[in-house]
Amino acid sequence: MKVILLENIEKIGQKGDLINVKKGFARNYLIPRKYAIYATPQNLKKLSSIKEKMAAEEEQRLIALKSLAEKIAVTKLVFVRKTDENEHLFGSVSENDVVHSLKEMDIEIHKSMVLMDKHIRVLGEHPVQIKLHKDISANLIISIEKEQE
Repeated sequence: MKVILLENIEKIGQKGDLINVKKGFARNYLIPRKYAIYATPQNLKKLSSIKEKMAAEEEQRLIALKSLAEKIAVTKLVFVRKTDENEHLFGSVSENDVVHSLKEMDIEIHKSMVLMDKHIRVLGEHPVQIKLHKDISANLIISIEKEQE
């Protein structure tokens, strides 16, 4: 079944692509979630206008993401955690902690945008990459400090 994608879907295609997928995938997943529309003759005629509209939306989105990346780059998060006598953390700082701290600063991102190899379990400053778009990323400095008793 041929459909026109309305969203970028990893491993499937980009916005505006005309792709061939299985009927069930289109009917049960892509169409209900508004990720695609059926490739009917009317929609195929409108394909160029759909692509132009999507290009304009993508350009606006990229401008917004660049300003968000600049805002993230000047942000520094400080986490205060309990430690033992050897200064090892009792817990860790995870992607969720970063997302919630940024949300408190009115910066909304998804957990999957925070690229961490593993949770941070050591005191000090750590750079964390935030990937907002395939072309746009920002480095965030996370500082983990010892809780005063």
